[in-house]
Amino acid sequence: MNQVEISNELKPQLTNENMHIQLSVPQLVEKVLARNEGILTSTGAVKAETGKYTGRSPKDKYIVEEASSKDKIDWGNVNRPISEDAFANLYEKVINYLNEKDELFVFNGYAGADQDYRLPIQVINEYAWHNLFIHQLLIRPTAQELGSHHSEFTIICAPGFKADPAVDGTNSETFIIISFEKKIVLIGGTEYAGEMKKSVFSIMNYLLPERDVFSMHCSANVGQEGDVALFFGLSGTGKTTLSADPSRRLIGDDEHGWSPSGVFNIEGGCYAKCINLSREKEPQIFDAIRFGSVLENVMVDEKTRIADYDNGFLTENTRAAYPIDAISNIVNPSVAGHPTTIIFLTADAFGVLPPISKLTKEQAMYHFLSGYTSKLAGTERGITAPEATFSTCFGSPFLPLQPTRYADMLGKSIEEHNVQVYLVNTGWTGGVYGTGSRMKLSYTRLMVQAALEGELNNVETIKDSIFGLHIPLHVPGVPDLVLQPNKTWADEEAYNKKAHELAAKFRENFLSFKNIDPSIVIKGGPIA
Repeated sequence: MNQVEISNELKPQLTNENMHIQLSVPQLVEKVLARNEGILTSTGAVKAETGKYTGRSPKDKYIVEEASSKDKIDWGNVNRPISEDAFANLYEKVINYLNEKDELFVFNGYAGADQDYRLPIQVINEYAWHNLFIHQLLIRPTAQELGSHHSEFTIICAPGFKADPAVDGTNSETFIIISFEKKIVLIGGTEYAGEMKKSVFSIMNYLLPERDVFSMHCSANVGQEGDVALFFGLSGTGKTTLSADPSRRLIGDDEHGWSPSGVFNIEGGCYAKCINLSREKEPQIFDAIRFGSVLENVMVDEKTRIADYDNGFLTENTRAAYPIDAISNIVNPSVAGHPTTIIFLTADAFGVLPPISKLTKEQAMYHFLSGYTSKLAGTERGITAPEATFSTCFGSPFLPLQPTRYADMLGKSIEEHNVQVYLVNTGWTGGVYGTGSRMKLSYTRLMVQAALEGELNNVETIKDSIFGLHIPLHVPGVPDLVLQPNKTWADEEAYNKKAHELAAKFRENFLSFKNIDPSIVIKGGPIA
């Protein structure tokens, strides 16, 4: 039904009579402008600012501790519990707050392009630009689908409502709370639209494994022969750049499910970083930012309304949200077969990981659980040297279940479908950051291309003496010397010291995992 549906177990209900349900993009743009929530840029995109919070608030995210789900959740620093009473009290306050608003905006859509696994979702927004954002990010229903849409999860976003930590049991004025039992997400105290997107992903990361679907934080594309590739990687590793291949069609850029039938996009849009964006660097993203798109915290010339993507005055985390069909080279619908190749991307500022290496199943599971890349000096306050950072399964902030649940599904899928897995280092070679040089993008593209085309499936390899990785001795178009990192350093003793240092960090990080199959550590991790 095209209506507002919230769990009938909770009181009060929304009684606001001025709810705009399923407004079109032009109608939402008109509302954004009329309500002074944003401005129109020269390309027709809406530009809005998120105020105090220009990124996610991980310390303000909670999962309600409920009988039906509490034994499944991986509780800790990422998944923080909040009581059912605290949730119910906040829910009542938020609903009362929204019932007093002049207008509310409702969008009904889906998460999951595969109709066998999609989740009907309803989003209720205080702001029109938030509703435009989620309209572009979720999968938009057809008129026929809308007639039978029945939401199974409701997201209620009230950025103007601020919690009182002393009374409400929160960490701050901001809260993002998921109740898997009531099937509600409450968001308040933050205007950052990305909290809605990532809440949907967290929900799917809980629900999909229960249906034997591997949920993944990755981009995906498909070649002319129907061969599917997955790209996992944290920020700064080149995931967006390398998966946006003009010779391959994009399935999706960020969130996917891998079912017994194949891969499908969870979203219906893209949420791209746009700091230093240019048509030369990222033509697909640049040209997708047009009427109906949303720009977050991008500086715009007051007179010409031209976006200045190089200006990070408000934040370096400037963002653009647009529907996936704003990109021409896509798979539509966003569903494809089983992957033949998986690429793990890392930007190793220690300069010791090979630019490309083949992984066994155990190594793939090990590096998937590790989710390694480097933070660089100057990127964050207090970082004066390259720092190893690990994000479990390349997406730890959004994983409600035990990490091993996802890793086991990866291992099973690799084995069942004979998938080739590669670790690609887009970081430094010939020395650490500041001494060595960044791996040439042209070389990385050739290595990825060779992997995707199957040219490395049976190539001769050499085993790395410290990490145990299998390094191809030859990649077409890439100098052989580049492939073995120890040979690119002027001082091999310095290389060995730095490599052992990084290997120790991998081992230390792995101590945090529980119930790990010993073979993953023995066969998958560093060997020296």
